[in-house]
Amino acid sequence: QGRLVESGGGLVQPGGSLRLSCAASGTIFSIYLMGWYRQVPGKQRELVARITSGTSTYYADFAKGRFTISRDNAKNTVYLQMNTLKPEDTADYYCNVKAAAPPDLWGQGTQVTVSS
Repeated sequence: QGRLVESGGGLVQPGGSLRLSCAASGTIFSIYLMGWYRQVPGKQRELVARITSGTSTYYADFAKGRFTISRDNAKNTVYLQMNTLKPEDTADYYCNVKAAAPPDLWGQGTQVTVSS
């Protein structure tokens, strides 16, 4: 069974940086899309960024120019470099993988808190 393990969250001051990592392991066939979402309590989960197996990327407007998504296909790992963090970036960040099987896999989430 496939599994995603996220790491890299934590507390950071406004203007700071964090790098999130998500490693996929187990039985996952033909990953074609890896992405990061975030969720604030009481709000809907929203897409932050995603990257295809061909390394085409998409960013939410709030992430453009500040966040960079990348992946290491050999390691089945996706990264999210977050720079110039703002208090409104505070959320739980979730890794997501779209594959042939299982079709939709989620990580357990990692908390990011931006506060002075």
